[in-house]
Amino acid sequence: MAKVQKKKQPKNIVREYIEAILVALIAAFILRIFVVQAFRIPTGSMKDTLLVGDFLLVNKFIYGVRTPDRIPLINVNIPHFRLPAIKDPKPGEIIVFKYPLDEKLDYIKRCIAVGGQTVELKNGIAYVDGKPEGSKKFVKRKYDPVEGEYINYYKITKENGKSYTIRHYERRNPALEATGPWKVPEGYLFGMGDNRDNSADSRSWGFIPRENILGQALIIYFSWDHHVPLYKLYKKIRFGRLAKLIK
Repeated sequence: MAKVQKKKQPKNIVREYIEAILVALIAAFILRIFVVQAFRIPTGSMKDTLLVGDFLLVNKFIYGVRTPDRIPLINVNIPHFRLPAIKDPKPGEIIVFKYPLDEKLDYIKRCIAVGGQTVELKNGIAYVDGKPEGSKKFVKRKYDPVEGEYINYYKITKENGKSYTIRHYERRNPALEATGPWKVPEGYLFGMGDNRDNSADSRSWGFIPRENILGQALIIYFSWDHHVPLYKLYKKIRFGRLAKLIK
């Protein structure tokens, strides 16, 4: 006698969608912890390298992935660990880290010096171990309507060829800018904003523990100018900054 096979019921379409969403959420969660994480720039301390309204991706595994140390929403601390790093942060790189004075906040600055080095400001120029952070070349003068200041832009080129741009207020008197020296302890870093005259950084709140480093700024994937009205969408989105690598 022939065996009668039951007709296979089609999979419930709602269940398929739920499973797909769950898989996507789990994959996104794993990527966020171990590979990249999205951040938004809320202040102008890194102008013009990073602007308020820039959305960027941060490479989390290059400095060694740090697993979450608290449960979101309820703010309960949990044990965390760090995976081996591909390399340590180097001067000139832009780092994202937990703010030393309040680790619930994430900050972003440029690494100026690492443990064992000495930082000093003389005539408005940052010196590391007695040498300028890099060769300094004037780029342009421009008015910043948000800060109400004329800005002088300078290109800094380090010995390894890496270059970046910093800003100074034109009205400042460099001769009066002499602070430090600061000896960076082992296991710590010294960070500064590229908007040198409008940045709260290691000059004011101290060194950055290596343990607090979350990753290296990688790319700007979206940029939104909050000063432009929403109805001017074509101007509100900074198309020229999309998919821009961060240096």
